[in-house]
Amino acid sequence: MCRYIRQNLVAGEYIVYHTRLHWITFVSWKGLLSLFIVPFIEYITNEFAITNQRVIIKVGFISRRIFEINIDKIESIYVNQNLWGRIFGYGAVVITGSGGTKEYFHNISNPLEFRNRVQEILTER
Repeated sequence: MCRYIRQNLVAGEYIVYHTRLHWITFVSWKGLLSLFIVPFIEYITNEFAITNQRVIIKVGFISRRIFEINIDKIESIYVNQNLWGRIFGYGAVVITGSGGTKEYFHNISNPLEFRNRVQEILTER
């Protein structure tokens, strides 16, 4: 897990928290129609991690989208959970960086823990 992220850490950087997509990604029409192959590939290839210096998120296998932001450049983290997300422990995370750019990531496992870990690092600085 987190193979891409571990390979791209800089000197003195270490992973504080990592998570992945929630199993709810398998419960969809896309999963049913693809015999759960597409959600499985998404599940094993998407990486979400917080290091002591930045947030790194890699989404995709063939076509990749990589989001990296230094911890001190984060203005806010917004967590959106509907009723099912609160019951089963998944949700969307929206990271707003300086300059107002927003990045959306859906179906993340334990989104509140993700947000809390970023806030812990921010208060330590």
